[in-house]
Amino acid sequence: MYRNLKLFSVVAVLAVGSIVASACSPSAFVGSVAPLFTASTPTGSVATVPASGATQGLVTTSSTTLDAYQQVMEQIYAQVSPSVVTINVNQSAQTLSGGSQPALGSGFVWDTQGHIVTNNHVVDGAQDIQVTFSDGTTLPATVVGTDPNTDLAVIQVSAPAGLLHPVRMGDSSKVVVGQVAIAIGNPFGEQDTMTVGIISGLGRNLPVQTNSFQGASYSIPDVIQTDAPINPGNSGGVLLDENGYVIGVTSAIESNTQSSSGIGFAIPSNIVNEVVPALIRTGQHQTPYLGISGATLVSQLAQAMGLNPNTQGALVEEVVPGGPAAKAGLQGSSQSITLDGQDVSVGGDVITAINGTAIHSMDDLVAYVASSTEVGQTVTLSILRDGKPMQLSLTLGVRPSA
Repeated sequence: MYRNLKLFSVVAVLAVGSIVASACSPSAFVGSVAPLFTASTPTGSVATVPASGATQGLVTTSSTTLDAYQQVMEQIYAQVSPSVVTINVNQSAQTLSGGSQPALGSGFVWDTQGHIVTNNHVVDGAQDIQVTFSDGTTLPATVVGTDPNTDLAVIQVSAPAGLLHPVRMGDSSKVVVGQVAIAIGNPFGEQDTMTVGIISGLGRNLPVQTNSFQGASYSIPDVIQTDAPINPGNSGGVLLDENGYVIGVTSAIESNTQSSSGIGFAIPSNIVNEVVPALIRTGQHQTPYLGISGATLVSQLAQAMGLNPNTQGALVEEVVPGGPAAKAGLQGSSQSITLDGQDVSVGGDVITAINGTAIHSMDDLVAYVASSTEVGQTVTLSILRDGKPMQLSLTLGVRPSA
């Protein structure tokens, strides 16, 4: 079964309650962003390099390079595939007949205590979890902790030491566009599948799935985009660099067919490295929270507000009553205008910096709060209010669960 995440044109990653960002129309994107787990069935392909007498030297060089590349890929697969597991889940389902529905995902061994990392959406609502290792051994698992805000979860099995091969975690802050990206998971139930591509983009925001129509609208920041083929069933698997280090957890695809279209998303390893230890310790992870929804200030909005069209920042559209931003005195938009045929909010505070770090967009604000702050910390916001610069002190709260 597939469950779709929506892409938002107005990023409102810091809101709660009934404050929800405006969703773009289905035609605005090639498809929807879909979590990569399923209970379905299989497919794959290869290329060859032609040779010719006139280019013998080139062919020899190419063959040598190809052989070296192939050896690296084989070594990475041999090293990492024993760490990647298949996760079969029976989830509670609201159906006419009642009962549960099967779902399939991937995961990877975190440590020798049997902790396994996967996506929250893979085990959400799980009634029964079975983990299958690469040698075919299947063991029951229990949920240790989940974090819907980052779509990460930790489960645990009681397994012999010989089955537990922890992965090596990498540093996602060093990832660059164009470098090799390798995915290993279980697409369509095809166990231990390896696919290769490149890092296609960085700093993407992935909307968090919510189970409530009135739930908050949040996003996971700094998400990695890749064209390495990933499909339903890959959720919770690994995205690796050319040295076999985990740089991300494959989580979603953008597709109108809910299969690979060359745009996949992985939760960066630096978020995983922060969240997973907390889930193991306490079963939950606390995410810093501002309590606003808003959008990037583009030149048209700036002009409509009487600001220099080159002004950059995060426009505050709504402030959650009683939240940290409200307590700090931050003000939301007071009016709306029609821009390019759409109603947009204007007149709110514009956040231009946080703790002295320039904010050029809402994405910048979300990423800074997620990576550089903690719950209970007091931050200094530089804002524009009616065109006048001022500063506010704000104490960050705990983001409510998605």
